[in-house]
Amino acid sequence: MHVWGNKAQQCFNGGKFADMRFLLIEDNEQLAKAIRDRLGLDGHIVDHAPNLDEAKHYINTSEFDLVLLDIMLPDGDGRTLLSYVRAAKMDTPVIVLTARSEVSDRVSILDLGADDYLTKPFDFSELEARVRAVLRRRGGGTATVQTIGDIKFNRMAGTLILAGGPVELRNKELRLFEVFADNPNMIFSKPKLVDRLFSYEEDVSENAIEVYVARLRKHLAGSRVSITTLRGSGYRLSVS
Repeated sequence: MHVWGNKAQQCFNGGKFADMRFLLIEDNEQLAKAIRDRLGLDGHIVDHAPNLDEAKHYINTSEFDLVLLDIMLPDGDGRTLLSYVRAAKMDTPVIVLTARSEVSDRVSILDLGADDYLTKPFDFSELEARVRAVLRRRGGGTATVQTIGDIKFNRMAGTLILAGGPVELRNKELRLFEVFADNPNMIFSKPKLVDRLFSYEEDVSENAIEVYVARLRKHLAGSRVSITTLRGSGYRLSVS
């Protein structure tokens, strides 16, 4: 079982968060699509589970930066999943989506370990604001620019600032570099990186990771920062 990581403290940048991976647990397909489309506009990856059974599969096989959890699901009460998550010491933020507006229901949701709740129906701008607020509380709002060796990484601008000037990173390049920058000295296997960069619905091979690693290496050429290959293990960000 995965213990979900909290990446919010590295990804907060002045009120906006860099691309992150969310899990949406919602049985209403129309609402789920609308939420995914809205959050996708900010570049976030949103995996969708329509029931508790699929949600547990996602939880036990992947890592997420935030979970949006409906309460009334076809195969049970979403609160049982929330209890399961907290009992397993997973600290990923959870926002509960509920049609119940009674104070007792809201209190019980928060007591189970939810970070926030949103009563249906809701406005999508409020959903986005709640997501930002929860991640901001968890992350604490750290600096936008991160120094790594002799380069600077500007998350908000999506650029690497090297001696020769800034280099703009494309979407997947940016997310891949974030993974490395957020976990210095950690070794990432290709399957692990596929999990971090792509949703379940995206049919990609591990060769895609090789392509994006090669692009980052080209951007980093001439600096003290490099992505090294550990044969049989994976990749790691290194500073010479």
